[in-house]
Amino acid sequence: MSAQTIAELAASLASGRTTSVALTEAALANIARHEQAGGSAFMSVDVKGALAQARAADLARSAGYVASPLAGLPISIKDLFDVRGQVTRAGSKVLDGSVPAPADAPAVARLRAAGAVLIGRTNMSEFAFSGLGLNPHFGTPRTPFDASRIAGGSTSGGAVSVAEDMSVAALGTDTGGSIRIPSAFCGLTGFKPTARRVPLDGAVPLSTSLDSAGPLARSVGCCVAMDAVLSGEVLDTSPTKLRELRFYVTRDFVCDSLDPEVEQAFDAALAKLSAHGARIIPFDFPELRRLPEINSGGGLTAAESWAWHRSLLASHGDQYDQRVAQRIRRGQKQSAADYIDLLAARRAMQFRAAVLLRDADAWLMPTVAVVPPRLDAVERDEDFFAVNGLVLRNPSVINFLDGCAVSLPAGEGIGLGVNALHGRDARVLQVAAAIERAFD
Repeated sequence: MSAQTIAELAASLASGRTTSVALTEAALANIARHEQAGGSAFMSVDVKGALAQARAADLARSAGYVASPLAGLPISIKDLFDVRGQVTRAGSKVLDGSVPAPADAPAVARLRAAGAVLIGRTNMSEFAFSGLGLNPHFGTPRTPFDASRIAGGSTSGGAVSVAEDMSVAALGTDTGGSIRIPSAFCGLTGFKPTARRVPLDGAVPLSTSLDSAGPLARSVGCCVAMDAVLSGEVLDTSPTKLRELRFYVTRDFVCDSLDPEVEQAFDAALAKLSAHGARIIPFDFPELRRLPEINSGGGLTAAESWAWHRSLLASHGDQYDQRVAQRIRRGQKQSAADYIDLLAARRAMQFRAAVLLRDADAWLMPTVAVVPPRLDAVERDEDFFAVNGLVLRNPSVINFLDGCAVSLPAGEGIGLGVNALHGRDARVLQVAAAIERAFD
């Protein structure tokens, strides 16, 4: 597949220069090489089903029917989503013996109806509860830039599947950065839509208040094509020019403790955008520094994951990744009053953000404060939790605000976060595409 975009591959299929079967066979060959080399991007690969879907896509195309730009293209599915006839394990041993899903999750059904080839289920942090992508049960995917460094999570396998040409795009989820972190660490473009836009039925929940589903892919255009299918909504993403766009930048909280490489890449990105005529507007958002205090009891994620996991933890707690179990159990200590206080604090922060960013075309920040950590640097629990918190810090701001965001490649293992508030998905994709063109 050679790192082509959805638009490029769709054009090759339309012209007859390739076929879905050829693309799928190439993806399967890349998966085989990855696994032979000890890679762990996939939980399972549906070789027979993928080839059957590819043949059906080629037959449909020869008959003049092309369901969407995704028709005939191999797409990977995070192991969080139900796929008809397959067991959804969510990267865990706990759900190993579950009954196969009787139906596709709506997001998966939409991909299938669009003619996508569902090539396999990708590895992830157990129950999506980590920004690092470590999985003690099924292996930890590594960034393609450096095999000693992690791919980021929780959609770790999905990112590697795209970065190493084992799929054209990946379906992932994002509760605190789980699409954008691995996209940044693996040199991809990731889009976290406003949460309500893509249905999450048929997906194992982490936090019903914060969860969202979206694509990891090679370009903004690829994300737009995926989003149109996943959301069922065609957004106006017509091109816009950088000149006079207003990019808001705060150094409060999201620019604390940056790795030098990240700080340098972020400043270089701002300088390039300014040279293209964009307006870089500094602003103050000191309220962000309250987020660690607001979430000190585990936040909405711990409270809402505890509600889903409490019975499983009682019966199968020893089978969990104990770091995940520890974080979920923090929710047990939260009272109903604590939960109501969290919701109130979230509403107050959303209101403040709406006031501060009312004139912004986008809010820019480093996607992640650090470059991909070395796997051996997060082996001890104290290191794991400290690094995980720092990795999640910036992207989780947007989930807390119920916003939308794109992460663009800004250096090796470094992402530029292009962020907007609730419902501004079309605008954030327009702006991200304009930035992408400037970077190219």
